[in-house]
Amino acid sequence: MPKGHPEGVSAGHPGGHPHANGLSGSMARTLEDGSPSCKLIAWEVTRSCNLACKHCRAEAHEEPYPGELDTDEAKALIDTFPSVGNPIIIFTGGDPMMRPDVYELVAYATGKGLRCVMSPNGTLITPETAQKMKDSGVQRCSISIDGPSAEFHDDFRGVEGAFDMSLRGIEYLKEAGIEFQINTTVTRQNLPYFKQIFHLCEDLGAVAWHIFLLVPTGRAAQMGAEVITAEEYEEVLNWFYDFRKTTDMHLKATCAPHYYRIMRQRAKEEGLAVNAENFGMDAFTRGCLGGTGFCFISHTGQVQPCGYLELDCGQVKETPFPEIWRKSEHFRQFRTKEEYDGKCGVCEYHNVCGGCRARGYSMKGSHMAEEPLCSYTPRRHK
Repeated sequence: MPKGHPEGVSAGHPGGHPHANGLSGSMARTLEDGSPSCKLIAWEVTRSCNLACKHCRAEAHEEPYPGELDTDEAKALIDTFPSVGNPIIIFTGGDPMMRPDVYELVAYATGKGLRCVMSPNGTLITPETAQKMKDSGVQRCSISIDGPSAEFHDDFRGVEGAFDMSLRGIEYLKEAGIEFQINTTVTRQNLPYFKQIFHLCEDLGAVAWHIFLLVPTGRAAQMGAEVITAEEYEEVLNWFYDFRKTTDMHLKATCAPHYYRIMRQRAKEEGLAVNAENFGMDAFTRGCLGGTGFCFISHTGQVQPCGYLELDCGQVKETPFPEIWRKSEHFRQFRTKEEYDGKCGVCEYHNVCGGCRARGYSMKGSHMAEEPLCSYTPRRHK
């Protein structure tokens, strides 16, 4: 699943990705020391998963992973979250349902006044577990669907029957009164079927559809043929801009920071103000939130800019999470325009885009490299 990124309710990135849940976090922009407020935390409470997705950033397997935070350590971490703002907590994985105490952790976080969402793959949801989610305080689930039928989805997920099991899980969520969104990873294979996937989202009753642009890391590094070009990304995001006008469903492009440039370019052409009335929360957010409004915490407690960028920004078992958020050298880089290389460092859309740091790292070898899948030429060159 796309988890661990601003995945989403990520899941996967994109649980665990910024914007992954459609809920707004703290409105305070900065903390008392001037650090940015943390609005979203994607927390990989376990890396274990019962699927074998082709694009999995974590290359997850079903067996337990060593070094995961135990219940007491996890609760101690939750205690620190309010110190960095009022972040939404995305319980992601792997599949978070593989962790036996996940409902206890959600309830504990809910009791701290934190908004909690979850990104399971859907196959493990039963009437009983759906009710546990509801009772513990889960406000939304994201379920990844990567094709309009079992033929497409099951091949991508690596398990026969995954499509039908996920749809069944969605029905159990609906019965329990938990809203859900659909996440879809964009690949060359499923791109022609996007309208069909959207209509499936409508038929299922999803409150949102989030598309995730593939980040070639983990198993996805072997999917080179499925990664669309920079020019194709431009076409997809322009199509997405137009398509959002045809529905009241909330649509979000994730791991696609250049969408926020395109949105402003298109809005200017159409004489539209980029405000809440016309574009909702998209008018106020930034493309890549890694280290600036969002972060990822791994199953062992490693803090990262996102789930797709395995950059060690600090270990919560060694350093309090709020100190990592405020003082990490890598996060400081992400918050400083002059640290960005290539055209991302001089682009007039830097403040609303920032380029995908994970793609810069995986495709160009540096987390500060320019976005490799952006075809835009800034007015100035670096």
